[in-house]
Amino acid sequence: MNNVAQTTNDIKNGSVLNLDGQLWTVMKFQHVKPGKGPAFVRTTIKNVLSGKIVDKTFNAGMKMEFETVDNRTLQYSYEDGDNFVFMDMTTYDQIMIPKTLVGDKAKFLLEGTDCLISFHDGTPLNVDLPGSVILTITHTEPGLQGNRSNAGTKPATVETGAEIQVPLFINEGDRVKINTEDGSYTGREN
Repeated sequence: MNNVAQTTNDIKNGSVLNLDGQLWTVMKFQHVKPGKGPAFVRTTIKNVLSGKIVDKTFNAGMKMEFETVDNRTLQYSYEDGDNFVFMDMTTYDQIMIPKTLVGDKAKFLLEGTDCLISFHDGTPLNVDLPGSVILTITHTEPGLQGNRSNAGTKPATVETGAEIQVPLFINEGDRVKINTEDGSYTGREN
């Protein structure tokens, strides 16, 4: 373990803490010094493996274990059994990432997509896709001419096989921007 003993005063957004043998990423923190009583640090932390988010409060100056996490941008290459293969574009190393680490976001993963992957002691912990991706509509019912409002939506299939809801005026062959967090349509790409 390449952990560093520090205190709650060293907490920053993005810090990775080892709490009871589990790794947690600090999403938000606030040092609080009340008028009465001791100071404390209020945090919102995310479990690196499960993705569970919790609020946790620590006493100020408390000793903590910080972990070193290596964040690398890797490009998605192809699927191989239970893994996705990513390439490091500086060394051209191919790195196998378990499909379970990508989870539901895999339905928006297209060859050549750059993803931010976090590693701890060489083990991949987390895969972050870009906030949005641009994909081509491969199947949808014909659009209604003249219907340019957001009055309704219809199902559409994109090139990765994912099904999303799009406005009625979207047609097959259109390129659309999709939010990778919730799979929502955010616009049409020209």
